[in-house]
Amino acid sequence: MTREKPGIREMRDHARDIFRHGLGAVDPKTCIYNCCCLKNNILKINNRPYDLDKFERIMVLGGGKAGASMASALEDILKDKITTGLVIVKYGHAEPLANIRLVEAGHPIPDENGMAGAEALQETAWTADEKTLVIVLISGGGSALMALPAPGLTLADKQETTRVLLGCGACIHEINTIRKHLSRIKGGLLAKAAYPATLAVLVLSDVVGDDLDIIASGPAVADSGSFAQCLDIIKAYKIQKSLPEAVVQYLESGSRGNIPETPKTGDPVFDRVHHTITAGNMDALLSAEKRARDLGYHTLVLSSMIQGETLDTAKVHTAIAREVLATGHPIKPPACILSGGETVVTLRGDGKGGRNQEFVLAAALDIQNLGKVVVLSAGTDGTDGPTDAAGAVCDPDTVKRAAALGLGAKEFLRQNNAYPFFEAISDLVKTGPTLTNVMDIRIMLIRS
Repeated sequence: MTREKPGIREMRDHARDIFRHGLGAVDPKTCIYNCCCLKNNILKINNRPYDLDKFERIMVLGGGKAGASMASALEDILKDKITTGLVIVKYGHAEPLANIRLVEAGHPIPDENGMAGAEALQETAWTADEKTLVIVLISGGGSALMALPAPGLTLADKQETTRVLLGCGACIHEINTIRKHLSRIKGGLLAKAAYPATLAVLVLSDVVGDDLDIIASGPAVADSGSFAQCLDIIKAYKIQKSLPEAVVQYLESGSRGNIPETPKTGDPVFDRVHHTITAGNMDALLSAEKRARDLGYHTLVLSSMIQGETLDTAKVHTAIAREVLATGHPIKPPACILSGGETVVTLRGDGKGGRNQEFVLAAALDIQNLGKVVVLSAGTDGTDGPTDAAGAVCDPDTVKRAAALGLGAKEFLRQNNAYPFFEAISDLVKTGPTLTNVMDIRIMLIRS
C-alpha cells in the first residue's frame, strides 16, 4: 500500500480530535444543565420560571436520538417531582432512568415499536389538564421514532413513504412537511392532545436554520405547511407512482379540504407552549473551531446551513482547498475549514453508505495528489445512513491506497457504495451512538 505523506497522519489525527471537540459542545446532558435549574420549587428553563407549586403533575414526553440523555439530566434536576414520563429513542440509545420510561424504536425507517410508543405518547398527553406541566424533549430522529400513521394509513404505508423520500433527493424540510401530514402526533398535534396543559419544549436542533416546525416534524409547533405543499413536493420529485396509493389519496383528500389541516399559528392549543433550543450545529462548529486554533490552524467556519446534493457540496469544498493552496484565500495554510448542515444523496446505485461517507469519497477523488489535505465528514449522532459509521476521512492518497487493493473509487461512488470502500482501507469514522444529534460536521485541514 502507498505510504502516507509526512504529516498526513498527524493531520488525520487532528481532524478526528477536532470532530470530538465539536461533539463535546452538544452533549445533551450538558445542554439541559445549562438551560434548566430548580431552586425553591421554581423551575427555570432559559430564565422562564415555572412555579411547580401551581402544578399537580409534571409529565415528560418526547422523542429523538438524544432523548435518553436529555431525560437523564432532567431526572437529575427534578428527581421524584416527575409524575410520569415516556420518551422514544433509537435502538442502542437508551440508558437507565428512574421515573421516565424509554421505548427503543427503528430509525430511519419507522417500526412497530415506534408506532406503539407514539400511540402511548398521545394517550399520555390526553390525560394532561391545566394543572399539568408537560416537558417535551425533542431531538433529531424524532420524526421516524414517533410514527403514528394518520387514520386510514398503515405503518407499511409510512415505511415505504419514508424509503422513497429518503432516496429521492428531497431535503429534510420537504420530507418532514409530508411526514407531518401523514401523522396523528406531528405538526402540532401533540400540543393539541395535551391542551390545556402548559408545555415547556426543550429542543436539540438537527435542522438547518433551527426551524422548530421541522425538527422531529414539530409535534408541539404550529405547522406552516399544507396538504397542497405536500402534493407539490411529490410532483417536483416525480415520486407519485413510487408512493403507496393510500398515501397519495390521503394527501389529495386533505388538499380538497376533506381532512382537517394541521394546527396553524393562532390556534389556542399553542397559547401555553414555550420552546427552548438547547443547542444546534453552530455550537458544535464553534467548539471544533476553538480546538483547531489550539492545534495551530487558521480557521474559517463556512456555514452551519449547508444543504443540497452531497456531490455538489464536496466539489465546492475541495475547490476551496485548492484556492487555499494556490492563493492563500480565503485563509492561509495551515488552514481548517469547517462547515455543517445536512446534504442529501439522490440514490443512483444500491450500495451501502451515507451522505457523509459519500461526501468524503467524492472529495477523495477531487484531491488526489493535491498535497497535504485531509477531509473528514461525520454525523454528530454517530450514524451515517443505514450504517454503523458516523462518516469517513480521506487524504490525497486515499484513492491510490484503495486502488492497490483493487477498489475503484469512481465505481464505488457511482453505486453509492462508500461504506465498503472506506471499510477496506480502515478510513471509516466510528464513534458508536453519541446520544446527541445536531446534523453533520465537515472538516478540511490544509497545509502547504
